[in-house]
Amino acid sequence: MDVIKVSAESKTSAVAGAIAGVMREYKHAEVQAIGAGAVNQAVKACAIARTFLEGDGLNVVCIPSFVEVVIDGKERTALRLIVEPR
Repeated sequence: MDVIKVSAESKTSAVAGAIAGVMREYKHAEVQAIGAGAVNQAVKACAIARTFLEGDGLNVVCIPSFVEVVIDGKERTALRLIVEPR
């Protein structure tokens, strides 16, 4: 299972669909975003994914944390949302 990476330009419904698909298959998803715009899109996508998954009887929660990632040789701080069933 890969980390779902979100940018400020990501469509929330598309990211929500990806989260829901991963949750249905693996019962666990990880979403990563760097920057305020990307974090905004990621959080909205998690909220939409919760709605998508309610019909499957899945009640999910998002647990935020910070992670250090290396992009183009530079260390950056990303926000990672762990999505798991409640």
